[in-house]
Amino acid sequence: MLPMTERLQFEVTAEDPGSRARRGRLKTRRGTLDTPVFMPVGTAGTVKAVDPRELSEFGYGIVLGNTYHLMLRPGVEVITAHGGLHRFMGWDGAILTDSGGFQVFSLAPLRELSGDGVIFRSHIDGSRHELTPERAVEIQEALGADIMMVLDECSPYDAGKAHHQKACERTTRWAERCLAARTGSGGALFGIVQGGVFEELRLDHLQAIAAMPFDGLALGGLSVGEGSERMLETISAVGPRMPASRPRYLMGVGLPQDIIRAVLWGMDMFDCVVPTRNARNGQLFTPDGPIQIRHAAHKQDTGPVDLDCACPACTRFSRAYLRHLYLSNEILGVRLNTLHNLHFYARLLGNIREAIESGRYATWAREALRRLEGQEK
Repeated sequence: MLPMTERLQFEVTAEDPGSRARRGRLKTRRGTLDTPVFMPVGTAGTVKAVDPRELSEFGYGIVLGNTYHLMLRPGVEVITAHGGLHRFMGWDGAILTDSGGFQVFSLAPLRELSGDGVIFRSHIDGSRHELTPERAVEIQEALGADIMMVLDECSPYDAGKAHHQKACERTTRWAERCLAARTGSGGALFGIVQGGVFEELRLDHLQAIAAMPFDGLALGGLSVGEGSERMLETISAVGPRMPASRPRYLMGVGLPQDIIRAVLWGMDMFDCVVPTRNARNGQLFTPDGPIQIRHAAHKQDTGPVDLDCACPACTRFSRAYLRHLYLSNEILGVRLNTLHNLHFYARLLGNIREAIESGRYATWAREALRRLEGQEK
C-alpha cells in the first residue's frame, strides 16, 4: 500500500507477468477507480449526448473537463455560483480537468508567450485572456476538480528538437509554479512530461518532473499527428520508466488498439474524444473492428451492431434502424451511437483489467488486437 494523502491514494494490485501491464486502485476524493481506467471527455461540462446517470450505469466513475473551454464559456463565476462543476453538470463522480494548455496552443487564433504564461485570444469571440500557471490552478480549484493538471506547453509534433527542448524547460518552470500555487482545498495535481518523439528529451524531462511531489504523472503531446508507430515507440521508452508508485496518465490517446498497446507498457489512465466524436460521425466500435453505420451493407440488416453488447442500441435496435437515423440526421441516432461506443469502452477496460488480474494480459492483448484490426465494415 502506498502512502495516502488527503487528495489521492494509488495502489497497484496486480501485474501481468508477460508485459508491463498493471492493475490498480485509484482513490480520489469522490470515489475509488479501478485502473486501467478510461475517462470520457466532457470538455464543456457535458459528455456529449449522454446523461450523467447513464455514465454511472455503464460503470464510469470519472470524466474529463477542460479549463480553457469552461473559463471562456460559461465562465468560472457561473460554475462557482452552482457550488462547482460537479453540481453544475449533475455529476457525482470524480472530475479530472485539463489545464487548458493544449487548447491554447491548438485553438487560439492568436497567442504569445509571456514571462508569466501565455496570452491568447478566444476562438469564440476574439477576446483577450492570459493564462498563467497560477491562474490555471486557481480555476481548476474553483471548478472543484478532483485531479488537476499543470499548465504545459504542447508543441507541434513536427517542431524541431530545439523547440521541444525549450517547451520542456518552460513546462518544468510552470510545473514548479503550479505546485506552489495550489492550496489545501484543491484536488490532486499531476505533472506532465513533454518532449515530442525525442526519447532523450522525454527521459530528461521525466526525470525533472518525477523529482517534484506530484500526485501522478502524465505523458502529454502525443496523438497529435506523429503517427501510431512513433507514438508507441515513445510510450514504450517512457512509460515503464515513470515512477511505479504513482498513476501514469496517457493524455488524449483513445483508439482501442492504442489503449491496449499502451497498457502493455504500464499506462493506467486514458482519455479521448474518439468514442463520442466518432459516434457522431457514424463509426461504431466492436470487438471485431469498427463499422461505419452509413454503409449500404447495413440498409436491410435486422441484427444489432454487436450480438454480445448490452447497450441500449444493441438490445433494442437494428443496424438498419441506426443507419436510417444517421442518414436522417436524427438526434436519437447520435445518442444511441454514443451510448454504444461508451458501453464498448467500458467493457473493453473491464476486459483489460480482468486479463491483467488473471496474469494473461499479453496473450489476451494479442488476440484482441488481431480481432480489432480488421478492415472497417
